[in-house]
Amino acid sequence: MSTSPVLDVAVPVYNEERELRGKIHELTAFLTAAPLPPWRVTIADNGSTDATAQLARELADEDARVRLVRVGRKGVGLALKTAWAASPAPYVACMDLDLSTDLRHVPEAWTLLEQGTADLVNGSRLLPGARVVGRSLLRGFTSRAFNAVLKAALGVRFTDGMCGFQFMKKEVFTLLAARGLANDGWFFSAELLVRAEWNQMHLREIPVSWTDDKESKVKVIPLACHYLRAIAVLAWEKRLRKTIRNRPERI
Repeated sequence: MSTSPVLDVAVPVYNEERELRGKIHELTAFLTAAPLPPWRVTIADNGSTDATAQLARELADEDARVRLVRVGRKGVGLALKTAWAASPAPYVACMDLDLSTDLRHVPEAWTLLEQGTADLVNGSRLLPGARVVGRSLLRGFTSRAFNAVLKAALGVRFTDGMCGFQFMKKEVFTLLAARGLANDGWFFSAELLVRAEWNQMHLREIPVSWTDDKESKVKVIPLACHYLRAIAVLAWEKRLRKTIRNRPERI
């Protein structure tokens, strides 16, 4: 690239050979036309077994603003951590390949960061003004239920830990990673927000327009088990921190 990227947008993928080229072209076309600083799109492949990686290499060869980062095993969180850690950009972001979150929210999120009014911007489908299209009753109920469990178990204030649309200063990710971002799976985005609150980062949420992907590979029951285990781990850590803070000093 002739210009170092200021914003690096990571897109985690796993076996997406059918959708990859079309969606990446749609994303880069939007970013090119949008009022944004120099940017890069990082395709973060987490263990694909089809032609996804080869197609990503071809996209990177065609456009210097696209790159491929590969990790050897499945894990959305692992893919994002790997991509962000290797990025030279001072701002990093993530979104899903299906582009469920309307791309018009990208400039909105960037503006909040650029103006210094946020350290981390999170898309929410549950704030007033958000619009959700085509979501089944089961997936809608599951999303609301887990966000309610997050609030009850961890005392967090953010409304949506599972939207998959986040923009932040790279230094925020670096600090949180140094203090412990353990989850390598789907819960990673929620853990990031939890730890951002625990570390008193300036977190802003924006209501988003979001369209459900009918071909989503997400399996609700295994995902629910994954989330419950991850929430339990963080709840135990929170109790441990509180115990240590309240422990009287020995003379």
